[in-house]
Amino acid sequence: MDNTTDKQFEAANQRAAAKQAAFPSVVSVRYDRRVARIVIVLASGLELAFSPKHAQGLEHAQPSELADAEISPSGLGIHFPHIDADLYLPALLEGFLGSKRWIASEIGKMGGKISSEAKTKAARENGKLGGRPRKNKELATS
Repeated sequence: MDNTTDKQFEAANQRAAAKQAAFPSVVSVRYDRRVARIVIVLASGLELAFSPKHAQGLEHAQPSELADAEISPSGLGIHFPHIDADLYLPALLEGFLGSKRWIASEIGKMGGKISSEAKTKAARENGKLGGRPRKNKELATS
């Protein structure tokens, strides 16, 4: 049994209409193998092109899995049926190709890969002191 009231349904429709008014809809999407980019064309004429490696849910996809992307009926979503992944245009634009949490983890990974003289020196100094202190097992389990 559905507990949705007419008032809730109308409010949801108003929120959806506001989203559609705030963001141009997707008019086409394709994977361009030549440049290894997903290309999204918006109703405003803006074209977005990005590497799937930089988009949450697509980072491990093969080119053949990106070929048959579908635009949602609202025009604000893109579905990749071969990998059952979805992109929501407002979130894509607001979070720059993924959720804020995912973006933060990606930035952390990049920072961890960068080496510099300062990081090398700090690691050597830390090593002379016996390395990182061990974690207290009691604190780790609570």
